[in-house]
Amino acid sequence: MNDEHAKGTVNKAQGRVQEGLGKLAGDRSQQAKGKAKQVQGSAQQGLGDVQDAVKRS
Repeated sequence: MNDEHAKGTVNKAQGRVQEGLGKLAGDRSQQAKGKAKQVQGSAQQGLGDVQDAVKRS
């Protein structure tokens, strides 16, 4: 697990919380921001996978 994996995991968790709070408050903007943060986290984790693959080769 490299730095990008860790950052991605944190962003995904923060996004889930933000989305959940947005749902509770009925705030669609916060829900969308939370989903976007989750997508960003997934992308960061994908980057971490690529970096790991490059290191192994």
